[in-house]
Amino acid sequence: MGVPLFDLTSFQRDILYVACGADEPSGQAIKAELETDDETITHGRLYPNLDTLVDEGYLEKGQRDRRTNVYTVSETGREKLQARRRWEDEYVTFD
Repeated sequence: MGVPLFDLTSFQRDILYVACGADEPSGQAIKAELETDDETITHGRLYPNLDTLVDEGYLEKGQRDRRTNVYTVSETGREKLQARRRWEDEYVTFD
């Protein structure tokens, strides 16, 4: 089977984790969750990665209104995230 979500970048995996933990977040909401004091995320980085995740079937894209897209994790995306978490748990333990 290989490493779950190995085909994605770490940034794309982080987007999936944020989208999974939110209720239909917009691109801006995802961006706000991922930005830190040390890292600003540009539109030119965020939206092409969101589009890739949609194209690959990990996210589904909808519209809140005419200007705002929202994202939800697809069933495939959820299954891959769960497999990733199980894989991570095999190697990372905190006792």
